[in-house]
Amino acid sequence: MKYSSLGHSDLSVSSIGMGCVTFGREIDAQSSLRIMDYAFEQGMTLFDTAEAYAQGASEQVVGQWLNSRNRREKIVLATKVSGPLTRERIVSSAEASLKRLQTDRIDLLQTHVWDDATPLEETFEGLTTLVDQGKVRYIGCSNYDELQLAAALALSDKSEFSRMVSVQPPYNLVQRGIETELLPLCGRENIGVISYSPLGAGFLTGKYRRERAVSPGSRFDVIPGHQDIYFTEHGYRVLDQLDESAEVTGQSHVQLALSWIFGQPGVTSVLIGARNTSQIDQAMNAFSSSTISHKQLQHDIATKLSE
Repeated sequence: MKYSSLGHSDLSVSSIGMGCVTFGREIDAQSSLRIMDYAFEQGMTLFDTAEAYAQGASEQVVGQWLNSRNRREKIVLATKVSGPLTRERIVSSAEASLKRLQTDRIDLLQTHVWDDATPLEETFEGLTTLVDQGKVRYIGCSNYDELQLAAALALSDKSEFSRMVSVQPPYNLVQRGIETELLPLCGRENIGVISYSPLGAGFLTGKYRRERAVSPGSRFDVIPGHQDIYFTEHGYRVLDQLDESAEVTGQSHVQLALSWIFGQPGVTSVLIGARNTSQIDQAMNAFSSSTISHKQLQHDIATKLSE
């Protein structure tokens, strides 16, 4: 495992982060605790959750784990605020998250999505208040595009507001839009990139085909909106090419897709979700394979997939 500073902060995060979206929603608390134990043992120190995940249940499970294992000082704890990003809403949301997480501070508080209805100044007033109170160490954003992030950074640069240190976008072999503008912006502004959905909500595992068969309880069943993103002709072409690459290399779809994202420049940490410990093993193996002698082969495969 490798560790890097998150943007211009002093937070050191693992190259693979634990995405906690499945906890309390797709798997129960005891299974979640075992997965977090295993992730920590493998060297993962970034744990990312959100108030919106299972209506706070994910934060509650993470808080239970932190309290029962006494690991608060050993990890970077990230969560997100949703809904209208008013000053009052941000402060009250953070207070509720702190209670569920059983801690007195959040290392990284992120706005979950852009809010067109609330003035950006008001949003940053709320975020900066929490930083000034010591309840939040750093702030970031999730699902912002390059124009939204640029606006947020410009506001902080001309004011006394706290400056965002990271952005959390989806990034995988199907969704590569951040490569054009967002990643270059982050490089110029020293903004950390915490990418998520490296397997496209399971699409890149190869189990979904043009028949659009969706298993009950799967990510595509729990969040049907994913279907519009991945069940497209572009998505299926990527799968077809991934089939060919898997046959040539003898590697699984998961290995190829994960090895590709772990080798991408400009990404500070890649969040993975897990329903069992074997999925963490898959990620660890792919991370190792992305750095050994056949890394050039992985690059060649990714180039073909992008054609």
